[in-house]
Formats: sequence, structure tokens, C-alpha cells
Amino acid sequence: MSFIFQQARLLNPLENLDTVGSIKVADNGIIEALALGSETIMASPDDRVIDLRGQILAPGLFDMHCHFREPGQEYKETLESGSQAAAAGGFTGVALMPNTKPVIDSPLGVAYIRHHSANLPVDLEVVGAMTVESRGEHLAPFGKFRSYGVTAISDDGTAIQSSQIMRLAFEYASNFDLLIIQHCEDKSLTHGAVMNEGLFSAQLGLKGIPEISEAITLARDLLLMEYLQKHKLHEPLRKPRYHVAHISTGAALDLVRKAKRDGLAVTCEVTPHHFTLSDEELFKAEDKGNYLMKPPLSSRENLEAILEGLADGTIDAIATDHAPHASHEKECPLDQASFGIIGLETSVGLTISELVEKKIITMPRAIELMSVNPRKIMNLKPILFSPGEEANFTFINPEKVWRVTPESIHSKSSNTPFINRELKGKSSGIFHKGKLWLAE
Repeated sequence: MSFIFQQARLLNPLENLDTVGSIKVADNGIIEALALGSETIMASPDDRVIDLRGQILAPGLFDMHCHFREPGQEYKETLESGSQAAAAGGFTGVALMPNTKPVIDSPLGVAYIRHHSANLPVDLEVVGAMTVESRGEHLAPFGKFRSYGVTAISDDGTAIQSSQIMRLAFEYASNFDLLIIQHCEDKSLTHGAVMNEGLFSAQLGLKGIPEISEAITLARDLLLMEYLQKHKLHEPLRKPRYHVAHISTGAALDLVRKAKRDGLAVTCEVTPHHFTLSDEELFKAEDKGNYLMKPPLSSRENLEAILEGLADGTIDAIATDHAPHASHEKECPLDQASFGIIGLETSVGLTISELVEKKIITMPRAIELMSVNPRKIMNLKPILFSPGEEANFTFINPEKVWRVTPESIHSKSSNTPFINRELKGKSSGIFHKGKLWLAE
């Protein structure tokens, strides 16, 4: 049985394609035919035809920053439940951060995830740890990671505090063409802190995280990159590649802008919660635990800077930082609550509602940020809408208005500040690995 996806808005920025058309996919998951414009593809009695009028058929979305908690904390999320949440959100692939228990700091952890994800509906790319147990003291085996197909490394959740260890990480990663993904945080400034430092943290009597802690670590890393690139001390040395995770402040964005102008291979991502919420929303909220994350929700001025960074192209990707937690880890005193929220199932709706509908970015730009660019940054195979290529699609209904409810969530956890929020735009399904997954 072949699948025919009929009369969709075919939207693939990588091919400069934005037109109505139809695609036929063989039963082995390979694209057979493409018809553009008003032409339709004739179906045989055995074919399954899916009418996508009014919907977008985009290259499969990819979230380059997720936490599925397995191994070690399966009570929060598993590879299977996380994959179901990803598929429901319209993602055909995600990158999993290594801060599991135990930390993914060796090929054994990579092999575990590969083995247990083979039959899941989405691709699970593994990000290896930068240092052993993510302690920031001894580098993990980058070469072995590369031999297992790992393309990126990170100590997400903590930044390497030692400049010498960070320098070695740049040099070692460059030799294996590994992307470094950095959680930028000067921990000497943030120890014991809960939320953004400012008026609202003072009124709540909570220790604040200074926004400059992000820019300080980022500035150090960029200086190291510039130094190593300028002096070429260890030939042959590939150009270091560096990605800023969940960027949240105007100061950090300015550093990224300058680094790009100076020719450094620097990219950055933003989360939907950081382009939607500020610390004022946390201050007003009753369920404050679901507004705690790192980096924290920042000031209204920094939120505006994020929107500007999306509009002017400084920000390269949208990533959810999907971070499931059990209810008891959020419904507790704020200085004891876990950081992070789930985000896979609200990402498309928030992007369309907060960015596309408000004309911050266009729909093609949204697909670029959520599909094309993350794959490019991670050195993954691009998705093309051409006969002979593997079909990897996300279907999006940009006009669907829906409300986030606990019952609608596929993740094992429901820690999100967006419960009861009305959104416009939702994934209606994915096609990947030769299989169709339609939203309920």
C-alpha cells in the first residue's frame, strides 16, 4: 500500500519550496512522485489517500534539546513516553541530553538508547557528555562517541567552570568534528538561586539568578574559540563549532551577533517558554513551580530582545528543552523545586501563536527554525521532497485552535505553565520510518 498526501501546502525552506502539491510515498517509505499545483496524483484501489487541504506538509520537525530521563528516572519519562510526546507534537526526531542517571559519558549509554529506541516512531539522536559524569573535571571519550555516530557533546544542566578544561574540550571536539552545546551559567553566581534576579525575586524573598551569569560563561567560551582559531596552536585542528543552548538574555545575544560577524562557527537556540513568558508571569502565577527553569524566565526587556533575535536571524533554532518532572518535584517550596518544564507538545502551537500570528517571523522561517536548521547544526541528513528520498514529514494545521489540558498530554509528566492556555496551530501527525502517525 502506498500513501498519497493530497493537496497540502508543501513547505520546505531548504528547497525554496512553498506551494500546494501532492506527494506519493511507496510502502517502503520512499517518495515515489511529486505533483505541484492543482495536479493530483491518481490513486489505485490499494493506496491510502490523506487529504491535507488547508494543512502544511513540512520536513519532519527536529528538537535538538530534550530530556527523556531514561535510564535512571523512568518515573518522570521513558524513551517510549517521550517519543509519543514528540510524535504528538509533530517531531520526527529529537536529540537527547546526557544528564541521565547514569550520565551518558561512554558509548555504553549510546548503545543502550539506540537499542531501546529502534522501534519508536521518532529518531533519537544522543548527545554525549563533555566530561565524565558531567563533573567538569575529565573529558569524556570524544573519539569513541564519534565512532558510535554521536555528532554533539554537552554537559547540559551545568557549564564547565574551568577555562583549561573548556579549552581542551574545544581542541578535542574539533579533532572529531563534534558540536559543543553549552549551557551557559557561571555557577559561582547562581548557587542556591531560584529565579531571575530582580524586582520580582526581591518581592518573593527568593535568591535570584543574575542574568549576567549567562553572558559571562558565553564570553569566556567565545574568547577561547577566537584564541584557538587565531593561533591554530594544534594543527591539524578543525574549526571549533559551538552552540548556545536555551539563550535567554539580550547580553548573550549581542555576544552571539558579534561572534558571527567575526566569523566564529557559533549558533544558538531559544525555547518557546523564553519567547513567551517573563519573570512577571512567575510572580503572578499560583503554580509557581511550573515556571521554574534554567535559565530562568527573565525580564520583559530580555523577552523583547529574544523576539528581536528571532526577527533579525540571530537565533538559529527553536528547541523545547523538554524536561519532565513528577508532580511532587514541582508542588513543593520553590527553593526545593526541580528546574524545567515539558515542551514537545506545545512547541508548534506557541511558535505559531506567539511568533507567526504576531508577525515576528513567517511560517517558512518557523519551519526553518524547527526542522531545517536544527538538523543542519547537528550535522544530520537534510530532508528533501524528491522522488527517491526517504519520506520524513510533519503535518501542521495552522488554523486549529485548541486548549492545553492535562488529559491531552502524552508525556508521562505534566509540568507545564501552559495548562488551560488556548493556542492556534497544532501538528496533525507525522510520517516517518515508513509509518503514518496521526494525532487523535
